[in-house]
Amino acid sequence: MITLIVAGLGLLVLVAIVVGVVEAAQAPTWRQIAAERRARWEAEQPRLHGVDAYSGSQSYDDSYDESWDDD
Repeated sequence: MITLIVAGLGLLVLVAIVVGVVEAAQAPTWRQIAAERRARWEAEQPRLHGVDAYSGSQSYDDSYDESWDDD
């Protein structure tokens, strides 16, 4: 019974080592993919928020309308 427990723990340690090595080997690829996705996401943000990158931006103070202030 003790042998089975020790073998199970040994297998868990072995699997953890293999997973760590494989993940470390693939980390640079995943970092590159993440950087490309972030760049695409950052490029989409102005369009998704209704900001036109070519027509100067308007500050919050310029667009504030007091008629919406209910307090």
